[in-house]
Amino acid sequence: MDFKESTGLYLIAGGVILFVLLQSVFFLVKAWKQGEKLGIDKKKLRDAVTSSAVFTIPSALSVLATVIVLAPSLGLVIPWVRLSVLGNLLYETKAAGDAMTAFGQEGGISSVITDPEVFAGVAWVMTLGICFSLVLLPFVAKPLHRKMLNLGKKDEAKEETTEKKSGGIAGFIDLLTPAVFIGLIGAFVARAIAGKGKPETFGDGAGVLSVITLVVAVGASLILEFVAKKFKLTWLEPFVMPIGMIIAMVVAVVAYNVLPPELAVLEWRG
Repeated sequence: MDFKESTGLYLIAGGVILFVLLQSVFFLVKAWKQGEKLGIDKKKLRDAVTSSAVFTIPSALSVLATVIVLAPSLGLVIPWVRLSVLGNLLYETKAAGDAMTAFGQEGGISSVITDPEVFAGVAWVMTLGICFSLVLLPFVAKPLHRKMLNLGKKDEAKEETTEKKSGGIAGFIDLLTPAVFIGLIGAFVARAIAGKGKPETFGDGAGVLSVITLVVAVGASLILEFVAKKFKLTWLEPFVMPIGMIIAMVVAVVAYNVLPPELAVLEWRG
């Protein structure tokens, strides 16, 4: 099983992440110098750097949670380097699970990869799939952004003329991202409740643990969100999702060890 965490893989991953860190430092220095050239007060520059650093903590917690989810199946290196460069929980778990299913490995990311060819195939799917955004972005981002701005201006002009608010393309775009996100979350929720796959494969269906994890994650997130709004803790809002995920993971581990074995491994499939 050392093909998942060989010295060569660690060296490659370390080189990639070192490049990303150096790139971040490079642009940080350039931005700081540009701020000084524009006459921005150094205290404001320090505040901007501090707030940006704090803002990355929730994302780092989400990355950590996703690495923990993928590590039993893929090892530490591939999830670590993928999520440290470009990736997220929804894409990485979906891509890895679908690739493993395509290779005939039932159970998705809940099963352990023992074949180096399957491991390499899953790594390629995860990497190449996310690269299309980088390839397309230079060609479509600027003209698409320009069209969106023009349409938004037309909507604003129309609203001023009719004195009646209409959604238009700007309203559609505002709704599109949350709708897509809710759709992806809905697929994971359905899997956790209904399950799928073959009865003989453990971890391929829904079960007591998946429902407990889902309920705890949603409940913890709702409580944290309520506390953040009730006491106006704006700093807590970005932490709601990652903290909810980590709480759910901890509860799942405790439940697995506390519940009777026949109940802890009980599964059903829709």
